Amino acid sequence: MDILSTSVDPRGLFAPKTVTWRIHSDPAMAVGGIRALLQQALHPDAMDGVAKNSNFREDAWGRLQRTGDYVSTITFGSADEAFALAARVRKIHTSLGLDDPHLLLWVHMSMVDSFLDVAIRSGMVMGEGEADQYVSEMVLFAQLVGVDAEVVPSTVSEMQRYFSKISPELCASDDAKRAALFLTIPPLPTAVRFATPAAPAWASLALVAASSLPAWARSLYGTPQLPGQNFATDFSMKAIRKTIGVIPDAILAPPIFKAALQRWDLVKAK
Repeated sequence: MDILSTSVDPRGLFAPKTVTWRIHSDPAMAVGGIRALLQQALHPDAMDGVAKNSNFREDAWGRLQRTGDYVSTITFGSADEAFALAARVRKIHTSLGLDDPHLLLWVHMSMVDSFLDVAIRSGMVMGEGEADQYVSEMVLFAQLVGVDAEVVPSTVSEMQRYFSKISPELCASDDAKRAALFLTIPPLPTAVRFATPAAPAWASLALVAASSLPAWARSLYGTPQLPGQNFATDFSMKAIRKTIGVIPDAILAPPIFKAALQRWDLVKAK
């Protein structure tokens, strides 16, 4: 199916009632986004492409921000904004030789798995079938980067089988380990590192994100599994979600989300 030829709501590809909107607007995304990058790095071919065609090693934080901006635009932007950005990303991928559907699917599924798992473990209440609904809704994300919908898992069980099938291809390459290090301890200006709480706050988020990785991923990174680790990780994620959740949207929410609220008549335009 060519999504560009189908009828879509001009207000956006995802309505506020979708599970995708709810997960992607949740404070848990602060942890989920970092975990997604750590998980994506475990495919050596995908990581090699990133390392050769970007400054990820020096700007892991910037890549996380760009990924977040992409997810926000596709989720909350107007249909025109989402399609335009997706087209630019596909063009960049093609020009850099990063358009292998097999690797794009890996990146996509790692993102979906991370966002969903972190949301649930952080305390988001999910109704019956909503986890499957999220995976199904996110097939559109994969299509937008050029992956055939027919090969994209659309349920949680299909996603689990996907990870089992691809597991022989995965490893923590040197580039993956360097990326993990930069995600945990990103280079910051001296004034920011020592005069603000940014560095310890970021490190805390990154460490929780790494601890939230599935057991197979932690094993590839060589991270020991400690007694009670999952309980402690879930407790930390719940605390982070609760803490970030008290910050008013007027301060924390990106402009594109605020614009979406107005476009969907959820708030009055000022």
